[in-house]
Amino acid sequence: QGALVSIDDSGAVRAMVGGYDYSTSQFDRASEARRQPGSAFKPFVYMAALEAGRTPDSIRNDAPIKIGKWTPDNYGGKYYGKVTLATALAKSLNSVAAQLTMEVGPDAVVEAAHRMGIQSDLQANTSIALGTSEVTPLELTSAYVPFANGGYKPDIHFIQRITTANGKVLYEGSTGSAPRVIKADIVGMMNSMMTGTVEVGTAKKAAFNWPSAGKTGTSQNSRDAWFVGYTANLTTGVWFGNDDGSPMKKVTGGALPAQAWHEFMVAAHEGVPVRPLPGTWKSTPSDTIVPDEIPSAAA
Repeated sequence: QGALVSIDDSGAVRAMVGGYDYSTSQFDRASEARRQPGSAFKPFVYMAALEAGRTPDSIRNDAPIKIGKWTPDNYGGKYYGKVTLATALAKSLNSVAAQLTMEVGPDAVVEAAHRMGIQSDLQANTSIALGTSEVTPLELTSAYVPFANGGYKPDIHFIQRITTANGKVLYEGSTGSAPRVIKADIVGMMNSMMTGTVEVGTAKKAAFNWPSAGKTGTSQNSRDAWFVGYTANLTTGVWFGNDDGSPMKKVTGGALPAQAWHEFMVAAHEGVPVRPLPGTWKSTPSDTIVPDEIPSAAA
């Protein structure tokens, strides 16, 4: 099965698909299916780390790590040694995400996710770094919208206005300004890092002729595969999985979900003038990077 949600920067849901065939299943996977987001949850880990003073150029040691009885292995068992946070997010390195969660604390990650728009209960433990708490595609996609619109959390809505045939307004949605939930400089840093995911990281199949950013996600044993990405025009989330939670065969977020996202976004942006993502971030030249504290690879 699959689901797709697309939301513009005002919070209006522009498209939503809850499954392959409504005639055979009326279950709306976009708004009702609670699934593990896997690494598609990592942006909230990195956001919390940036708010705590880290930068995309901060360095961590990507190496096997043990937290109690939990070993958050990297996909494929490959490790890269000392890497910047920007590289770690682009390559979706589990070791670094777990380290950052330990540094800032799981509660800070939960707070960041809820502030951005996640509504589900989240377990404040270290494994939250890898997206073990379940969310719906609608809420996960909505929580990426502030990255796309410059840091504001709009009311997510399906209907803006209802009128009679004569034009009498029966209902009009809120037109008030959305609250800022993330500072502009953090938006710039996050967009710089998640652009890397599309340009050189795990979501290269999503790339098209608009500046775009996002994050792939694959839950354990490929039970869920995600790509949530955005332009300055639309934020779109794509999920694939089986209703019974059984594993798929080697499906990752960077494959089918990223490809489906690409096809939808190319069509949705046809004829729309290209706009840059909000915020800026200028990386420190590599020869002047000064690592902040690098935690041990085992804890």
